[in-house]
Amino acid sequence: MAFEVVEICAGAGGQALGLERAGFAHALAVELDKYPVQTLRENRSQWKVAHGDVADPDVWRPRDYAGVDLFAGGVPCPPFSIAGKQLGANDERDLFAWAVEQVVEMKPRAVLLENVRGLSMPRFAAYRQAVLDRLADSGYVGDWKLLQASDYGVPQLRPRFVLVALRETDAPFFQWPAPVAAEDRRTVGQTLLKLMYAGKWRRAAAWAKAVDKVSPIAPTIVGGSKKHGGADLGPTRAKQAWRAMHVDAMGLANAAPDRDWGDFRVRPPKLTVEMVSRLQGWDPEWEWNFAGGKTAQYRQVGNAFPPPLAQAVGESIRKALDHESEESGARTLVQRSVHDDVYRTLREADGFVTLDQLAERLASKYSVAELHERVTGLERDFEIIRRRKRSGEAVMLGHFKAFIGQEDHHRHAAFAEAAARSRIS
Repeated sequence: MAFEVVEICAGAGGQALGLERAGFAHALAVELDKYPVQTLRENRSQWKVAHGDVADPDVWRPRDYAGVDLFAGGVPCPPFSIAGKQLGANDERDLFAWAVEQVVEMKPRAVLLENVRGLSMPRFAAYRQAVLDRLADSGYVGDWKLLQASDYGVPQLRPRFVLVALRETDAPFFQWPAPVAAEDRRTVGQTLLKLMYAGKWRRAAAWAKAVDKVSPIAPTIVGGSKKHGGADLGPTRAKQAWRAMHVDAMGLANAAPDRDWGDFRVRPPKLTVEMVSRLQGWDPEWEWNFAGGKTAQYRQVGNAFPPPLAQAVGESIRKALDHESEESGARTLVQRSVHDDVYRTLREADGFVTLDQLAERLASKYSVAELHERVTGLERDFEIIRRRKRSGEAVMLGHFKAFIGQEDHHRHAAFAEAAARSRIS
């Protein structure tokens, strides 16, 4: 019998397909954008798909799914993206902390949340620590790992920062998935050759060979958002990388090159949506169709969690829930893992502490000046309460600024404004 999963921010089904192939059945998938919702419903009519803001209680009620086997999702990336402002908890699109609160309420056996590489940066060390501590306080052992999709058979440079957490009884059986063998990995040329030849282009084989000579792995595909333009293959640097691989990244083609397209070095071809989906890990045998026009389809594909990577992580979680693996999880999921010791020390402090006291508790690991800088940095995502004492300034950790469901949070006004402009993404 398959384990059940509730998936939020499900998109067009990249993670959903991977989890399905790993042995999970969807009890519910929640998605905001109408086109991905159509995609999910048209391809898996047996799934229950809720359409709307995942944080709206009228769309779904987490408590109705208490005790589900797996709670999964790919919450919005812009709050942490290196390409953005990295506002973190101050970005109205941030749903990571909110998702963790649903874990506390639903108490699933396992958790899988993924995001962009930016969340792994030092800027968000305290944010990650807050997430781990909240989970640990609720009986979960969890940690983060930066996984490269190319290590799992996806011919694309696509790093994903993945959080996995399991109940204390299941966590020792979890192991991060091992990369696939080199001989089982496909290059860009191998992946796209048949599609490039679909119009009988005489130079398709030469193109595939030339592409792989430049790089067997494609640049990261950027799905973009409603706030930015149409369908193309990313920012300037990515376009330059594509051009070096003999691909015109300024848009997408409706069809493969015809027989007489000519020399790709002079006139590089554009990719089709189907080609991009293959680079994202979709297998043609799955017969997965995307709703909407070309731009809508491309955004769905470009923003997806690659199915093979989702399958690999999903299989590791399923094996842990089945207690199939040896109890070796201590090497992979670390109880109370520490990503930010300054945040942790302030969180465990009883009231105000001076920077000198903070330095002492951290065994003088940091100078007072360094601690001042670290505490100031914490204010981007947390309230820091300050008080002057004779012995110097004292600080105390206040509330987490992230949205976790507060009725008075600034997310509501920003979300309403974005919805009015049809610019939510």
